Amino acid sequence: MRIDLHTHSTASDGTDTPAELVRNAAAAGLDVVALTDHDTVRGHTAAAGALPAGLTLVPGAELSCRADGIGLHLLAYLFDPAEPELERERELVRDGRVPRARAMVGKLRELGVPITWEQVERIAGDGSVGRPHLATALVELGVVPDVSAAFTPDWLADGGRADVAKHEFDPVTAVRLVRRAGGVTVLAHPLAARRGPCVSEEYVAELAAAGLDGIEADHMDHDPADRDRVRSLAAGLGLLVTGSSDYHGSRKSCRLGEYTTDPEVYAELVRRATGAVPVPGAG
Repeated sequence: MRIDLHTHSTASDGTDTPAELVRNAAAAGLDVVALTDHDTVRGHTAAAGALPAGLTLVPGAELSCRADGIGLHLLAYLFDPAEPELERERELVRDGRVPRARAMVGKLRELGVPITWEQVERIAGDGSVGRPHLATALVELGVVPDVSAAFTPDWLADGGRADVAKHEFDPVTAVRLVRRAGGVTVLAHPLAARRGPCVSEEYVAELAAAGLDGIEADHMDHDPADRDRVRSLAAGLGLLVTGSSDYHGSRKSCRLGEYTTDPEVYAELVRRATGAVPVPGAG
């Protein structure tokens, strides 16, 4: 059983539509795929409606969080999307995306980059605009060779020359809100240092005490030593360990199913959730 619990569609910053994503997941030999667009559940209905037979969809979202000035991402699964407080917080984060992106375009232009807001809008399409769309613009303009190269202190990384702060979840609050909505949470790529500073192991322990369910170890931005360190941390804190592709379509080099989650871990996440259930494909 092959399970990928971290993917993105055009509902946020991926390049596959939700329908294309589930079809591509089935073609990649996956049995289970989670759709975890940034701070939105907008793609879930289209993905569920296009599910091929034999593929199960896990509804989720990747929540943008910040603790003591350090950005981190929290994967939330199987929560009630209509839970009022969690929905309100997601809306606050989403509403801040356009002003932030416009301000970052301004900073990039001050740095001599001939980027335009119209270019970013074209790249984002119907998606929730974010830094990956600006990174794609930098690639188009020949400023950086690929999207990953845009996420450095020179450009778009947290605290980088063109970065602009935005409203984000407090991580402990996010864990508690997701739990209140019947969902489960997994800390995404906790040692992805190239993206910016990482939270300490002590802070991960705080999240575990607040109800965090798991931590993502197998990820393209973790080397073998990072994965071993995450597993050791998880064992000490009683956290589940997941693996996922963080697929963004053609925007990143990772492939669907490049890293996967153990079926027993997946079963435990589903067992803990009460806000929603996985959606089986009927073909």
